[in-house]
Amino acid sequence: MPRIMIKGGVWRNTEDEILKAAVMKYGKNQWSRIASLLHRKSAKQCKARWYEWLDPSIKKTEWSREEEEKLLHLAKLMPTQWRTIAPIIGRTAAQCLEHYEFLLDKAAQRDNEEETADDPRKLKPGEIDPNPETKPARPDPIDMDEDELEMLSEARARLANTQGKKAKRKAREKQLEEARRLAALQKRRELRAAGIEIQKKRKKKRGVDYNAEIPFEKKPAPGFYDTSEENYQSLDADFRKLRQQDLDGELRSEREGRERKKDKQHMKRKKESDLPSAILQTSGVSEFTKKRSKLVLPAPQISDTELEEVVKVGQASEIARQTAEESGITNSASSTLLSEYNVTNNSIALRTPKTPAAQDRILQEAQNLMALTNVDTPLKGGLNTPLHESDFSGVTPQKQVVQTPNTVLSTPFR
Repeated sequence: MPRIMIKGGVWRNTEDEILKAAVMKYGKNQWSRIASLLHRKSAKQCKARWYEWLDPSIKKTEWSREEEEKLLHLAKLMPTQWRTIAPIIGRTAAQCLEHYEFLLDKAAQRDNEEETADDPRKLKPGEIDPNPETKPARPDPIDMDEDELEMLSEARARLANTQGKKAKRKAREKQLEEARRLAALQKRRELRAAGIEIQKKRKKKRGVDYNAEIPFEKKPAPGFYDTSEENYQSLDADFRKLRQQDLDGELRSEREGRERKKDKQHMKRKKESDLPSAILQTSGVSEFTKKRSKLVLPAPQISDTELEEVVKVGQASEIARQTAEESGITNSASSTLLSEYNVTNNSIALRTPKTPAAQDRILQEAQNLMALTNVDTPLKGGLNTPLHESDFSGVTPQKQVVQTPNTVLSTPFR
C-alpha cells in the first residue's frame, strides 16, 4: 500500500522563513504558488500561517485591561463571532478565543478558590495540535532530512530567480534572432564574393511607414488658385504691452509698498477724525477688547418677602428657645426642636467619606459569561440565573469615573 502524505503539522523555522520570502516575492494572492515551495503545507495552511502568526501587523504583546474588558463585553454581545470581534480589538481571532478561555478559567479558579497547576488547554503527550498555525515555530534540527534539504535548496533557487520564465524566453528568442541575422549576413557576403547579387526583399509593413510617406497627405490639384480671400487685415501691434514689467507681472515688493502707503493714508485720516481709537490701534490694543460687556446677573431665586419670612421664623425660634431656658425646661425634645442656627459648629473636623469600593469589571463579566454558559433548561422553572449588573448600550463597556466626594455640600450634625 503506498504511503499517503498528509500535509500539515507543526511549522518549522525554515518553513516560516521560506513563507516570508515567498510572500515578499509573490504577494498575498498567489498562495498555491507559495505552497509549491513548501512540500508539507497546503495553500490554505500557508495563508492561515501568515494571517495568524507571521503578519507584522499582529500584536503579540501582553493584553491590557481595556482590551480584556472590551473582549468580554463583545463576547457577551456577539457570542462565538470571533472573526467579527478580532478586528475591533486589534488581535487575531485565535488570540481572542485563547485569551477568552483563559479569563473564564481564571474566574472559575477564583470561584473555587483553588489554583491548579495543570492547564486544561495544554496538549497531552501524543495529542495533535488542531491549530498549529497559531503557535510559535519549532527550531530546526541539526541533521535535517534529505527531503527538507531538497525543499530548502529548491526554494532558495526559485526565490533567487527574479527574472522569471517569460524573461528567460524573451532573452532566448532575442539570442536566436541575432544568430539568424548573422547567418544570413554571412551568406550574402559569400554570394557577393562569388559574383551572385541577391536583392534584399523588403517586408511590407502592415501599418504606415512614417519614414517613406506622409500620413493623411492630400496633394493639391495642379493649376492656379485665387488667393484674394486669404489676405487678412493685419492688426496694429501694441508695443507698450511688450515691456518686461508687463510680461513678468507685478512684483511682491511693489505690491507691499502700495499696501503700506495705503495703510499710512488710512491711519492719517483716522487720526484726524478719531484720535483715541487710532492711538489704541497703533499701540496694538483693539478697541473691541477694551469695551466691557454688560453685567448679566441671574434672576433671584428668593424674593424679598421670602427673606423676611425666613428672618421672622429665625426670630420666633430664638424667642421660643430663650423662653424655654428662662422657664427651666431642659427637655431633649425641646433642645432638638429649638436648636441654635446662628453659628455653625466648625470645630469638629468632618472626615472625608470613603469612595465606593472599586469592583473588578473583568471578573464580573467573566462570571456572567460562565453563568450564562452553564445555565440549565428553562423547562425546569425556578429563578433566573443571578448575574452582575452589566450594560448593552454600546460596543465598548461603560467607564466608571471615580470622583472624590464633595465635603462642602455635606450637611453637619448628620
